[in-house]
Amino acid sequence: MNLIGISINHKTSPLELREAVHLSREEIVEFIPLLRESLLSDGVVISTCNRTEIFGFPQVPSLDSTPIIQSLIDFKPKLGIKPEHFSKYFSCGAVKHIFSVAAGIDSLIIGDSQILGQVKDSFEISDDLEFTGPVLRRIFDTATKVGKRSIKETTIGEGAVTVSYAAVQVVEKIFSSLDKKSALVIGAGETGELAAVHLRDKGVGKIAISNRTIERAEKLAEKVHGEIVPFQFLNEQLHNYDIIISATSSADYVVTLKDVQNAMKKRRGSPIVMMDIAVPRDIDPEVRKIDNVFYHDMDSLKIIVDQNLQKRKDELPSVNKIIMEEMVGFFGWYNSLDVVPTIKTMRSFFEEIRSDELEKIKHKLSDDDFAKVDDMTRRMIGRLLHNPTVKLREYAETGSNIKEVTNNTVILKELFNLADKNGNGKTLNGEKKIAEEKVEEK
Repeated sequence: MNLIGISINHKTSPLELREAVHLSREEIVEFIPLLRESLLSDGVVISTCNRTEIFGFPQVPSLDSTPIIQSLIDFKPKLGIKPEHFSKYFSCGAVKHIFSVAAGIDSLIIGDSQILGQVKDSFEISDDLEFTGPVLRRIFDTATKVGKRSIKETTIGEGAVTVSYAAVQVVEKIFSSLDKKSALVIGAGETGELAAVHLRDKGVGKIAISNRTIERAEKLAEKVHGEIVPFQFLNEQLHNYDIIISATSSADYVVTLKDVQNAMKKRRGSPIVMMDIAVPRDIDPEVRKIDNVFYHDMDSLKIIVDQNLQKRKDELPSVNKIIMEEMVGFFGWYNSLDVVPTIKTMRSFFEEIRSDELEKIKHKLSDDDFAKVDDMTRRMIGRLLHNPTVKLREYAETGSNIKEVTNNTVILKELFNLADKNGNGKTLNGEKKIAEEKVEEK
């Protein structure tokens, strides 16, 4: 298989370079015609926050990945991007990499649950632009299957592996139901935003945002359908919330021990969860001594994250087993394409002989007798060719004895003069394009 691919990702380059070559959906749509012009007959472009990858079948068999890398560099001309920042893939390695990406085990965060959808979306863009063939479609259909099996059959995607998500998961364990709880997120930066989004996704009844810069608070509040607590009135409003997650860049405590003591008096002892996911800390750790205050900081949350990451790593052998199973199935299908034209031509050859002989006796038989002979000879040819057909497919699909399969198809062609049946002396077994056209029939 001459599938080739390139990838610039978190393993090969720093963040600033990955950002430099990131392609939006609109840019992918603009870039694909450039690939189709002289490089690839069909292909897929995947671009996420941590990777930009191109996979496809070259128009010229001798084409390597260098022109593809250069085409991306030319399309996104940024200083510092070099060919050595890319990984290169070919044939089996390319297929395995695509499957690994879809399964989430090649992600910056092992078990990334978003990447499967991003892979599917990338294929759909190519499909909409008619830049996909039957083999590429089969590869990405199988990649989707790999991703779904990994989620269903393993725990590779379970457990919080970011501090923001770990904080929300701890909250879930403390409160049995979140739909009637209120939450306050202090800080509208990246970490605070992630926490707010996770709270929203978990169905928290009410979310409020407090940030020194009101504009950022307003933007995040709009995103999570929340309200705003002005930062200068923050400590006066603490008692109104069951959950407080703080993630600012303040050098001093944003919430002091006295603030929480006052809030708990107003709450009349009603439990409050306080998650400090800032470095340095936003909340005075002494608040953990107050009754009904459930306090966690980065140290305790990181222990949870590390444990979950290890659990995900422990699932890697199971995911890799799924990948190998699906690779065997895919290449079995792919290998069988080589024998499809030979099988079809062999059957056509025998059918032509049968039809010629029937035509010779047609005028000597009644319509009823001719129908009986027609049916009998059709079944006879079917029985004669059944075992050779089944065996050829089996050998091709298992990938074993592939040399013998190739030799046998050559012998069949020579014995029955099949090589000339398609005209122009084309070798049927070597015509992958012919085989691809028969995929639907198969």
